Amino acid sequence: MKLSKIKAILPTLNNVEFQLENGKFVPEHFHVTEIGVITKHFIDCGGNTRREKVVNFQLWDANDFEHRLKPTKLLDIISLCENKLGIEDSEIEVEYQSTTIGKYDLDFNGNNFVLKNKQTACLANEACGIPEGKQNVKLSDLNTSCCTPNSGCC
Repeated sequence: MKLSKIKAILPTLNNVEFQLENGKFVPEHFHVTEIGVITKHFIDCGGNTRREKVVNFQLWDANDFEHRLKPTKLLDIISLCENKLGIEDSEIEVEYQSTTIGKYDLDFNGNNFVLKNKQTACLANEACGIPEGKQNVKLSDLNTSCCTPNSGCC
């Protein structure tokens, strides 16, 4: 989800709620402790130079159980960050503490913001020899001589 989309959704909500893909909710007394821009400049395993830029939201579960972040307050925080940091309309990545700091993509299910699990992936499959999708193999083409009766394989 891009920053512009969360800004369009927030005015329609009464509360800001984040939910993990497994259905568990981020405790309602969470804080947004950071909003910033993360730029990653790297070389993939195929030797290609790449750049990625995301708007980063960090959620923190504090022990002040009466705290509730309202949509207008989050919009104010976003606006401040846009003005002070020059944040552009980029994809949002959310950091949230589980057993370690997890990084999530952001989605909206009509009621709540959903922290979508991120996956690692090779960005240069062709350079690594990773086949695209499943390979089709005819069983008749396989060498089955070791698994025939009296072949000595067992």
